[in-house]
This record gives sequence, structure tokens and C-alpha cells, in this order.
Amino acid sequence: MQRRQFLQNGFAGVGVGAAMGLAMGAFGEKAMAGEHMRAGTSVGGDALRGPYLDLLTGRGNQLAYARLQSDLDFGKQKYFWFKGYVMGHQPTQRIRDLVGAQGFGVIRLNEREDGVIERICREIILYTDLRSNEVLQEWHNPYIDETVPVVHVDNDPFNYLIEPFFPVPPDFGGLNKNEEKPKRVPFVLPWVQNGDWLEMELHIHLAYPNALQPDEWPRESSGEIAQVSEFFAHHVRAEDMQNEKLTTLPYRGTWNRITPWLPWMLMGQAEGNCQYAAFMGTCEHPGDVLPRPVIDYAEKHYATYFDAPDVWTPVGLSSLENYKHTQKPAPVKGRT
Repeated sequence: MQRRQFLQNGFAGVGVGAAMGLAMGAFGEKAMAGEHMRAGTSVGGDALRGPYLDLLTGRGNQLAYARLQSDLDFGKQKYFWFKGYVMGHQPTQRIRDLVGAQGFGVIRLNEREDGVIERICREIILYTDLRSNEVLQEWHNPYIDETVPVVHVDNDPFNYLIEPFFPVPPDFGGLNKNEEKPKRVPFVLPWVQNGDWLEMELHIHLAYPNALQPDEWPRESSGEIAQVSEFFAHHVRAEDMQNEKLTTLPYRGTWNRITPWLPWMLMGQAEGNCQYAAFMGTCEHPGDVLPRPVIDYAEKHYATYFDAPDVWTPVGLSSLENYKHTQKPAPVKGRT
């Protein structure tokens, strides 16, 4: 199968930017929603149709999602956070809890003259000790019985546009070229009303060329193609959604991710994968939610990440692309 064909077949449903909820997160990839979560599947009660926002329209969802992400009082910034674990899975073995995964981001919005909203963001993931919450500098990998340096994730910036339409599929640096102009699909998210709450869940499934190819990165690369899935669940009060006076909306939810072994774990193409499981939400300040060791480390090493950028720039790399630019391949055992 040709690479272009593989990329096109690897996505199902309608396009979404890779940061739904957790800023589709802390990884910078973009994707498309699962087949059963096509646009226009919202169901439930009166809060879906107003009186402020019609969540069955692209414009209604554009404003709703922008209020979740940040603040329609343009220029103000808003924090999101997540706290959970990274687990390891190998065939026939029990799942292992490996490290903590904790972090935050900060977002501000700008509105263009045509109504398109710029989402401007910085974000970090810090890997932590499971018991102490201390941020790890190195970690003993039980699968290979080797202590390895830990590489955290820092995206500066991770920006994208919020429009009344889903974004077009990413081109992955020109690898996913399509001569035909894709059809724009209204940005209608799969909202469900359950009593006083509105809930929205997205499954995002990815298959794309690995920035870390195994011939150059034999210990870091999981293979030529990276397969990743993300799962986001959002919960917001229905009365808040339809309150026109609220320019921003708090939310709570969960984020799960299935991904190849993290490159710094030096697992190569060993069978198995990692799974993230985390709570997520918004807050006044990350220090109100995350443990003190995480905040202390961020203040010392990532001080700029407490403030969102002021100016839009159309850039953003995946965590694997960042790894390629900032790290060097680890020596192969037995070679000099």
C-alpha cells in the first residue's frame, strides 16, 4: 500500500484537530473522529438547541468549544490540567503502572475579522514517580532492566484554528498529499444531554509515518508507522453552556491514550504499547490542582509555560517530531 493511501485509509469519520478537550492534547498530532462519532450525532434535551447556542450547528459548536478551551473575552488566558498514569502492556503479561503523567497548558483566543478563532497555547507533560509525585530525571525500565533518561513533553506553541467547520486532514509535512480539495464538514460535536449535564466524547484514531524511523532510531522507534488512539470525555453544566453571560466554561473529564512505547523508554519494536489514563479539566491555576513537586519543577524549568503566547503562529510539531529535533539516537547495545 502506498504511503499516501495508507494515511488516507488510516482515518475514519470527520476531521477534528488533535486536541479536543485536552487541547487534543499535549501531543500535537491531529486526527479524525471515529466512524460512530460523525458530525450531527448530538442527542438529548433542550440545552442542545438554545436559547444561546444551537449545538446542532457549526457556529454554535465553534463558540461552545472556544469557551471550553479558553475565554471569548479575547486576550484573557485560561489553564487546563491533567493528572494520571502511563501503563505498559505486553502480550500475555499483566499491565504495569510505569510512571505518572501530569501537566498543564495555558490558552488564549484571538478572533479574526472573518470570525475564525485562533487558539494559542503552550503545554507540558511531566513524567513523575508513582508514589512521591517527584518529576523524574531518569527511570528504571523493568522490561529491559536498564535505567534511561526521561524526556518530558513541551509544546511551545501548540496552536490551531477553531472554525464553524472541522479542519481538513493534516499533511504530516507533505506526506499526506491530496490533490482533491476536501469537503468542509460543519463542526458539530457529539453532545449528549443527561439531566443537568452536557457530555461530549471523542475517539480519535491515528496512523501516520513515524518521525523516528527505525533505521536511524533503532532503540527509540516503534516502527515505520505510529498507531495512536486518543479518548476524551467532557462534562459541562447545561445551564452554563446556555448562559450568554459566561464567556468561558469550566469542564471536567477524562483523557485516555493508547500509544507505542515512549521513545525514551528504549523499547524499540518490542511487542506491546503504553496506555495513558488521566483526569482532566480547567482551573484558575495549575497549582490549585497539581501536586507541589510538579508545580515547583515547572516553575523552575518551564516558567514561560504559565503564560500563553500573545501572537498566533501557524506552527506545531508532534511529540515525536520534537523528540527528533532535540534528542540523539541512543547507542545500540554491543556496538562501539
